[in-house]
Amino acid sequence: MYANGEGVPENYVQACAWINIAQANGNAGAKGYKQSIAAKMTKEQIAKAQDLSREMVKANPKLLGD
Repeated sequence: MYANGEGVPENYVQACAWINIAQANGNAGAKGYKQSIAAKMTKEQIAKAQDLSREMVKANPKLLGD
């Protein structure tokens, strides 16, 4: 969605943050998808995405499944 701007403005940081959460939840395809998105990002953007993922989970722990 965010990676392709589908219904929202294209935003690789947001896309990567959600992919990080999907990967943490065991999504098998997340790692490969994350690599393809990360290839389009700067190191700073990747760091922002990691920080954003942590903030999102801290604000809503239910994002990480049981």
